[in-house]
Formats: sequence, structure tokens, C-alpha cells
Amino acid sequence: MNYSAIKYCDIANGTGVRTVLFVSGCRNHCKGCFQPETWDFCHGEPFTQEVEEEIIRSLQPTYIKGLTLLGGDPMEPENQKVLLPFIRKVKEVCPTKDIWAYTGYLVDKDLVPGGKCHTEDTTELLFSIDVLVDGPYIEEEYSIMLKFKGSANQRVIDCRHFVKTGEIVEIM
Repeated sequence: MNYSAIKYCDIANGTGVRTVLFVSGCRNHCKGCFQPETWDFCHGEPFTQEVEEEIIRSLQPTYIKGLTLLGGDPMEPENQKVLLPFIRKVKEVCPTKDIWAYTGYLVDKDLVPGGKCHTEDTTELLFSIDVLVDGPYIEEEYSIMLKFKGSANQRVIDCRHFVKTGEIVEIM
């Protein structure tokens, strides 16, 4: 897996101060995407052990609330395979930090068994994510007034609740 960027002390992609990992690779190609360069799975730099360790170190200060995964799309099957062991490490080393993820896929359609992006890693990965912002970006539904999402169709979901119950609970 490649990544496009890492932002430290970000306050725009989840609650509190966060470390944000922008993964490379996305098949959704949403019109008006703010990072179309991340569609290419080869864009950016390789996601190495050193990069993982750097991110985990960045999560250590008490003022950092958590980690956010976006991109590209962290729920592309190729990205899930790499992100799951990384998220396991994050949860082990930083158990009090929350994890947010953004995906252009729908959790209750594309990420469930039989869905186009469901893999052997999906359920565990979703269980490790506290908040999932799902749905494609729709340029015509953009509003600067939306909290933690780009277009009105997107949902800010309690991901753990969804994995346990199958019920979508929007939290914002």
C-alpha cells in the first residue's frame, strides 16, 4: 500500500486533535474529489514499518485524540489488507485513542458480506473503527455547513454499533 500524506495535529477530520493518514487508491472517482491524485494506488510513498512507527509515536501525546484514515479510500480491499495489522498495533499501543475512517463505499451495502469491498479483513477492521464516514462525495450536495463530511448524502456512523447490531446510527 502507498500513502499520499500524513497530517499531524489535524482538527478537520474527526473530533479533537488527530493524526491523519491519507492512503492511496480509490475506485470511486467522485466528481469534484478534493484529492484526485490519491485515486492512483501507486501515488505517494510506500507504507513501511518506519511510517507505521512514526504514526504510532505521533499518537502518544495526551492531547492527541486519535487517528483518522482517509485517502484515496481505506476500504479498498488492497488497503484493508495492510491497514488491519497496522490498526491492531495502534489499538495495542494506544488503546485510549479513537479511530475514524472515511470511505466512499456504503457500510451497509458494500462492506457487508457479499458486498463489493467485503474481504476477510473487513469485519475486524470495521470493529476497530469507532466512527465511519461513508458514502460517495456528491459535488451537488456539498455544503460548508456539514460537520465532518463533504456532501449531505454522507453519513457519520457509530461503526462499532453497526458491527454489533447491523443498525446504522448517525452520530452527527
